[in-house]
Amino acid sequence: MLYQVYEFNHALVQPFRAAAGVSQLLLRNPLNPLSYTTTGRSISAALDVFETITRRYGKPEFGLHETTVNDKPCGVHNEIVWAHPFCSLLHFKRDPAVLKAAKRTRDPKLLIVAPMSGHYATLLRGTVEALLPHFEVYITDWTDARMVPLTDGHFDTSDYVDYVIAMLHFLGKGTHVMGVCQPSVPVLAAASYMAMNNDPAAPASMTLMGGPIDTRRNPTQPNHLAMSQPIEWFENNVIHSVPMPYPGIMRRVYPGFLQLTGFMTMNLDRHLDAHQKLFWHLVDGDGDGEAQHRFFYDEYLSVMDLTAEFYLQTVEWVFQEQRLARGTWVHDGVTIDPGAITNTALLTIEGERDDISGIGQTQAAQDLCKNIPAGMRQHYVQPKVGHYGVFNGQRWRNEIRPKVVDFILANSGKGAH
Repeated sequence: MLYQVYEFNHALVQPFRAAAGVSQLLLRNPLNPLSYTTTGRSISAALDVFETITRRYGKPEFGLHETTVNDKPCGVHNEIVWAHPFCSLLHFKRDPAVLKAAKRTRDPKLLIVAPMSGHYATLLRGTVEALLPHFEVYITDWTDARMVPLTDGHFDTSDYVDYVIAMLHFLGKGTHVMGVCQPSVPVLAAASYMAMNNDPAAPASMTLMGGPIDTRRNPTQPNHLAMSQPIEWFENNVIHSVPMPYPGIMRRVYPGFLQLTGFMTMNLDRHLDAHQKLFWHLVDGDGDGEAQHRFFYDEYLSVMDLTAEFYLQTVEWVFQEQRLARGTWVHDGVTIDPGAITNTALLTIEGERDDISGIGQTQAAQDLCKNIPAGMRQHYVQPKVGHYGVFNGQRWRNEIRPKVVDFILANSGKGAH
């Protein structure tokens, strides 16, 4: 019922949003004397903020059309190379002619497993952009569950692991994998399962960034929330059915708007302050400040639904029971053992100020993967960054990215370029 109420409220506000848009055009028209006054700009700014906070944000585009190879421009276009109902695999294909001229036609393949936690894969745009000069980059593009018809079946945590394994098989031997935040757990589970089965497509290296491998270590506010109620409470209070007219009508999901509400509530003062600053940027005509705000929030406010079975299993298996860390995760009838990994190099990265995955939660993978040789493992804590700073922003580009690049190259038979 809540989902239907949400849709009704959105439809109810639509006429007011349209009126606000028309009013903005009038107030910003250079022929209108009010457009040159503080009062006119203030009213226009207020209408703009109203439109911004009531808008429904669609799936963003990656918009990555160029990179550099050996410091020279190289065109990029993304293409879907593997597709299943709940996920497509995107390849950011670099210009073959430029790669050939630079003698870089055999760069390592890197599979980036994006979070399936409410936001689209474009949240990792900065991650992809920073790695394109070095690797053949692929990324998981998870599908909004409300867009998947019931006839396409269900999707749970075990399916997630199977998808990762299938993509590694598709990309072939020697592929490197990176799990950012939530995917760290199923990526480690997939790599462990492949090692236990002597799978030749097991990843050459595995980079886990800001992931909840063991949430018993330095639990954060989201960890405490997950532990505060039994799993039945989550099923009864946050799971809803997709309404008309979406293709996934009647599919049980954890709606994206609820996930976003949780994100916003955690740092409500910060978000209120950001929108207050947007108002003054608009009044003052500060285009740079306005552009920075819109760039961030156009991405942040774009959310997707998760299948109920995947969400509930993640809460229960990862945050409440820590199954992978405790050695009780069963996949395809087999208890997952990270200790079986011996030939996949492991890099774990954490942010000093991470308030989503606390310090030590990702490092736990180093303890679980006890049989990886010392020369094939590394752990790094980035000072002065929070959760998103681990994979986006200046410190990611300048301090973390070089370590990731060097580690992958060192474990793929290639020297740094």
